[in-house]
Amino acid sequence: MKYYLIAGEASGDLHGGNLIKELIQLDHGADIRCWGGDLMQQSGGTLVKHYRELAFMGFAEVLQNLKTILRNIRYCKEDIRKFNPDVVVLIDYPGFNLRIAEWAKKEGFKIIFYISPQVWAWKAGRVKKMRQFIDKMLVILPFEKKYFADKWNWDVEYVGHPLLHVVENFKPTAPPFSNKPVIALLPGSRKQELQTKLPIMLEVSRHFPAFDFIIAKAPGLEDEFYQPFIQPYNNVLTVRNQTYDLLKQATAALVTSGTATLETALFGVPEVVCYKGSPVSYHIARRLVKIKYISLVNLIMDKEVVKELIQNDLTVSNVVKELELLLNDHSKKEQLKKDYKELKEMLRSDVEASAKAANEVYELTRKINK
Repeated sequence: MKYYLIAGEASGDLHGGNLIKELIQLDHGADIRCWGGDLMQQSGGTLVKHYRELAFMGFAEVLQNLKTILRNIRYCKEDIRKFNPDVVVLIDYPGFNLRIAEWAKKEGFKIIFYISPQVWAWKAGRVKKMRQFIDKMLVILPFEKKYFADKWNWDVEYVGHPLLHVVENFKPTAPPFSNKPVIALLPGSRKQELQTKLPIMLEVSRHFPAFDFIIAKAPGLEDEFYQPFIQPYNNVLTVRNQTYDLLKQATAALVTSGTATLETALFGVPEVVCYKGSPVSYHIARRLVKIKYISLVNLIMDKEVVKELIQNDLTVSNVVKELELLLNDHSKKEQLKKDYKELKEMLRSDVEASAKAANEVYELTRKINK
């Protein structure tokens, strides 16, 4: 059977890669075409476009790159029509994927959306249209099933969070990165966000000379991009494609919002969440987004488990203060361990998430072909 998968960023590539592996186990003749990254390609998908050509962050940045985005959408539609898949599987990346979903449904394709748009945070009104053109929604956050059922009378499928299995089954391969204790820096994958947050994170390193601060480089960015940022510091190192090895070795971490906050927590690493966007994007988002927290850890737990330093609160002095607490406050460290343990149990499901999602995709596709 023929599957067309679309992911638009690093986290989607990770989940898409695992989904492809599981699909091939179920359907040995699977023909999979995809937008994503190296992991989806290595897992057996034929890669059409890499996510580094698609990743634009924030309202202002999207407007600046609107012509490129619209060109990509047109090309994607043409490619889907030419490939003529049995099912289109859309992985997160809602700004792009919801447009494709609406078009593809009208074209007669079956649509599965894996990892729901965060409509519980903003643009909740989109759900009315989503119900019309998504044949099956697969969600990975425990509160989402209840949200869609109670508010929208929509029965979606909770498959568990795919990161739990990935982290629990990770086997470290890297030798120690440093002779000193390590602070991991996970500043994001897009140039725009790195340019605003990374300088602040790096300046914090001057206050902790006993530690080495190690940046996890984004897979889509070249080494030369990082060099001007790290040149002034003598206790800053970098790694590439070894983020999980880094988290295994880290004493604490400074992490941007998004999937990385959850990955860090699942590895049991104390963290400070650091977020700063362009002023225009931030002020628009503040008016539109209706959530108490920006990190997945706090959203899932519905309380402040990890400290979030957002926009004007993201200063060197504030980060230093919070990092010192994580390193030296015994009671804070103990509470964090308890909260992380509870978080893991909340994300667990009866079957591993990627396998459960693949089974949903395969069964729907099989019914179509009967």
